[in-house]
Amino acid sequence: MGAACALVCGAWLAASPVEAHGVHEARAHVGAPATITYVTRAGDSLYNVATRYLRDPSDWVQLARLNHVSAPRHLQPGTALRVPVALLREDGLSAKVIATSGPATHAFRNEPSLPLVVGSSLVEGDRLQTGKDGFATLELSDGTHLIIPPDTSLELGTLRQTALTGTTDRIVNLQHGEVDSEVTHATRKDDRFQIRSPSVVAGVRGTSFRVSYDGGNASTAVEVLDGAVGVDAAHGGAGAPAAGMPLAASTQLVTARHGSLTTAGGAVGGPVALLDAPTIANPSKVQDDANVAFDVVPVDGARGYRLQIGRDAGLLEMIHDERFDSPHADVGALADGTYFVRVIAIDQSGLEGMPSTYAFERRRVALGTSAGRVDGTHNYAFRWFVDQSAANLHFRFILAAAPDLHVPLVDRTDLSGGEVVVSDLPKGVYYWTVIAEQFDNGRYYQKASPVQSFRLDW
Repeated sequence: MGAACALVCGAWLAASPVEAHGVHEARAHVGAPATITYVTRAGDSLYNVATRYLRDPSDWVQLARLNHVSAPRHLQPGTALRVPVALLREDGLSAKVIATSGPATHAFRNEPSLPLVVGSSLVEGDRLQTGKDGFATLELSDGTHLIIPPDTSLELGTLRQTALTGTTDRIVNLQHGEVDSEVTHATRKDDRFQIRSPSVVAGVRGTSFRVSYDGGNASTAVEVLDGAVGVDAAHGGAGAPAAGMPLAASTQLVTARHGSLTTAGGAVGGPVALLDAPTIANPSKVQDDANVAFDVVPVDGARGYRLQIGRDAGLLEMIHDERFDSPHADVGALADGTYFVRVIAIDQSGLEGMPSTYAFERRRVALGTSAGRVDGTHNYAFRWFVDQSAANLHFRFILAAAPDLHVPLVDRTDLSGGEVVVSDLPKGVYYWTVIAEQFDNGRYYQKASPVQSFRLDW
């Protein structure tokens, strides 16, 4: 059903005409109870209007009384009917699971938990739980995304759309952990999107923000990346702003690049500037070592850093999320492919700052080497191998008398085998390395073995 109008603080605002289900138009009315206008079409009766739009079809009686209709079975096309908003039906919405990895489950109300499956839909009353290394991303009907990192428990408290007006009410109850939200801008004044923790209610009309709740110290952090978030004390849900309340009416209005930290039972924390987005040293480096690792350029005022890795630039399909005390972050092994890393600085109070995101290439080539004298000769053999079979893989062998290899004694390129034999080397100390080279899909990759040395005394 399309939207026709929206209510904000008792005032009705007209919206564009809507054609669905015979709804031609809705116009503004001011008064109590709040009403909207439905303009009838051919074939309408009070009975079918009530059936389409009201919670209780028998409330056609109230429509007849309010609009002084004496012939409810036959309505003239173009008749303006006032419809009380309080009588309108609320239809359930759903949230689609678009990505998940690791341990992630859901359960409807008190039913047993089931594994979260991509493509499935969650509804109001569904509880979602991610475990250690578990991730999930939900997409709402308007394109809003909820990214749920590890060790998070939440409930989809309200997912509803009001018939005829089309206004939406979405409330997420965060019991533990974090929700990273990309909220599509609301198109109607009384659309509502809120994330509620035990200590705060964070409401938005379209923005990018994070809400995390730490049950250990009963504190909630709200970090706003774009737009603005209204933050109010929860008071068990009693302090939650009503639908349609402007953000400016909130206890605290937290704007972009600011955060707020609130303890349950305490006053809402005031806005604090977030730390700037960090940078990664040498972000274009191909990650070809055993473990994927990054070095973050230190940020003044940071006590630690958070790194997240995903398969897409928006990190909707997240696969790794970890915090580090130092600027060096080792995130372990990872399969070959193209990934995206997001890095965030954490300030002394625990608020997480602005993010920066980089693409990186993971191409693991484990290059093993060995060298030794060929028995009964003055020849020296150098051997190498890789732990994977890769197409278009060639090798370069360099031997020099100095560790910088700048003036090579031997420089053999385009080798396809795994051995080079060097003859008649005089006494001395030598240094050597092997470089694995590959052209793949128009790109050049290389992996060098550590420079090794040996002494000849013959």
